[in-house]
Amino acid sequence: MERVCFLARVHPDRLEEYKRRHREVWPEMLQALRETGWHNYSLFLRDDGLLVGYLETPDYQKAQDGMAGRDVNARWQEEMKSFFAALEGRRPDESFIRLEEVFHLA
Repeated sequence: MERVCFLARVHPDRLEEYKRRHREVWPEMLQALRETGWHNYSLFLRDDGLLVGYLETPDYQKAQDGMAGRDVNARWQEEMKSFFAALEGRRPDESFIRLEEVFHLA
């Protein structure tokens, strides 16, 4: 199982709405994540907009590719893109900054 941690940046003036949206994630989006190999997926948000994501998956690239092919993901990314800084024309899920794992206590 690959453990993946990533960073992104949410606009500080949009934090409350971002949190609300994640309390109401569409059921079909949740199902797509499960079906494409996203397990133990969590998002953590700091009050300055720093977003830290963590997930476990058998193959991160395959999980990313699987979601990229889902219509529900395209709709979700379109709705969520205004929350993020520094997308440079990419979807939010294409702009994650992946962190290198340097230690794991099993």
